[in-house]
Amino acid sequence: MSRYILRRALRSLLTVVIVFVAVFMLLRLMPLSGYFPPEMIKEADEATRMVYLRNQGLLDHPMVQLGRFVGNMFHGDLGRSLTVYPKVPIATLLKEKIPVTAAFGFASMLIGIVFGVGLGLFMVRFKDKAGDKLGTVFILLVRAVPSLIYLFFIQVWISKWFNLPLIFYKDRPISWILPTICLSLSSIAYYALWLRRFMVDEENQDYVKFAQVKGLPKREVLKRHVFKNAAIPLIIYIPYDLLMIIAGSLVIETLYAIPGTGGLLTTAIKSQDNNLVQVIVLMYAILSVIGVFLGDLLVAFVDPRIKLTEGE
Repeated sequence: MSRYILRRALRSLLTVVIVFVAVFMLLRLMPLSGYFPPEMIKEADEATRMVYLRNQGLLDHPMVQLGRFVGNMFHGDLGRSLTVYPKVPIATLLKEKIPVTAAFGFASMLIGIVFGVGLGLFMVRFKDKAGDKLGTVFILLVRAVPSLIYLFFIQVWISKWFNLPLIFYKDRPISWILPTICLSLSSIAYYALWLRRFMVDEENQDYVKFAQVKGLPKREVLKRHVFKNAAIPLIIYIPYDLLMIIAGSLVIETLYAIPGTGGLLTTAIKSQDNNLVQVIVLMYAILSVIGVFLGDLLVAFVDPRIKLTEGE
């Protein structure tokens, strides 16, 4: 087991390094105007700008810049915002934004698991009936329709019907309801879809047929045997879901004006704040790789049928 974990950890680390270097180098192809403070873009001449770039080390070879960035990162220095929050350390911004995003993320994840699993069980219980078809329609709407379309209608119509605020207010908890629900819709659809699929597959297994032949009620078979085995593959998604809540939702945080990391990235891209874009994109990439790695390990630990050997 330790050998498998080490191999997967090294593979994940290599993936992070490749993504890290790729993102860093690609951002060096962006216009240099994204590295200037606002006042310099408006007032400074070309010579002054070149002196500024040279002092910031932005005219050095990209590999030299990469080594400098990594060294500063290990000392807790992620650079400073240039246009969005001029001269404010990026680490300070993330400390302020991540708790907001995490609060919405944890709430939406819990809602997603509870209602997603509940919907999946409901669809299996009434397979090929009206309940199953209604669940299928919901899943299709969430997964097939572009999210901006149904999120817009939710924001406009639901807020009007239930007299809910259109945007987020820190001091008004009622304004947190719509963003949390919108964040959870994708998870609900995911868990419901795959739980139904895995449970239907499990129902065709020999041990289920044998239990039914012995006279066990269908509900008991579904609860004690089918659900437990079908839920195991879903576990692989939980660590990824848990880590990505820190990254937040680009669309929903922007739509509801939530001061989190997702909205911060959108603002940074619009403002061409290359330093800020670089750090947040790298954070997204690293969290994604770690989430997949932890998911692989977790599903292997909870399922005794999976052997952590080199061949398997």
